Amino acid sequence: MHLARFAKVALGHFPTPIERLDRLTAHLGGPEIFIKRDDCTGLATGGNKTRKLEFLVAEALSQGADTLVTQGATQSNHVRQTAAAARRFGLDCRALLERRVTNGGPSYERDGNVLLDDLIGCPVEFRDAGLDMNAEGLALAENLRGEGRKPYFIPGGGSTPLGALGYVSCAAELLYQIDTLGLRVDRIVHATGSAGTQAGLVAGLHAMNAPIQVTGISVRADKHKQEENVHRLAAQTLDFLGVKGELPKQAVVAFDGYVGSGYGQPTDEMVDAIRLLARLEGILLDPVYSGKGMAGMIDLIRKGQIGKGERIVFLHTGGSAALFAYRDLFSGVGTS
Repeated sequence: MHLARFAKVALGHFPTPIERLDRLTAHLGGPEIFIKRDDCTGLATGGNKTRKLEFLVAEALSQGADTLVTQGATQSNHVRQTAAAARRFGLDCRALLERRVTNGGPSYERDGNVLLDDLIGCPVEFRDAGLDMNAEGLALAENLRGEGRKPYFIPGGGSTPLGALGYVSCAAELLYQIDTLGLRVDRIVHATGSAGTQAGLVAGLHAMNAPIQVTGISVRADKHKQEENVHRLAAQTLDFLGVKGELPKQAVVAFDGYVGSGYGQPTDEMVDAIRLLARLEGILLDPVYSGKGMAGMIDLIRKGQIGKGERIVFLHTGGSAALFAYRDLFSGVGTS
């Protein structure tokens, strides 16, 4: 794939570690579970968007940008990491936050990632749910351009073919790690939302002819839409890389049974999964993405849809800062 053809900046701590989850594996009676710690990428508490931003910020700098513009939901991990990446290179950042969660209580729009956005110095504007947020972001960028600024717009989640190269790179990193450890891995499981992480992994593994199933646990869209979005972006990413041939539809798998009542809305299973991993392994998940991803993986194991004889890598996409915006769900957890 020769990813060195594509300009990138250094933002993260790579490679991120792979750890065996012995206590979770024993608790579930198999399969053998490992975790890829992309919560440890290092940029303003880390997370999966850092890998994408290494490529996107490089392009912004090459175009002479002075401001990064992006959008996300209120507790957006992407906005927090984009703001931090901007500051690392002396750029300004402006962000729009969509009110997808309207029942989060008085602290939901102040705590967690929103607090960190403010600390980093990223002005945010809120928008009502249901708008075309990328169009809103482009309009903001155009307004800034009219003021004499040089904005570079990053779509939600950094989910473009260029951004997806971050997880093409992660696929190569992961293969090197497991080959070095002598591990045969059957499946990667992770929370999937804006599609860039899953699309990059699928594209990277396909390009390297590595037969590892990538199982996405959707946090927003239904199965058909999520699989369609991921497949489209993965195919575009392969084309961007110059990889020939069609990407089979069956290469993209997503489950939608763990969204609950909507994006960012808590589920009992998510709360249980976060509590379980914290108590068994001392690892903190987040309530919007990785908590639902872990809940989905545990349920699929218990239902036998993930076999006991498999070896799994759960990709931790970060976001534990958002726990503080959901504090009422976890109050008193340590008292029992």
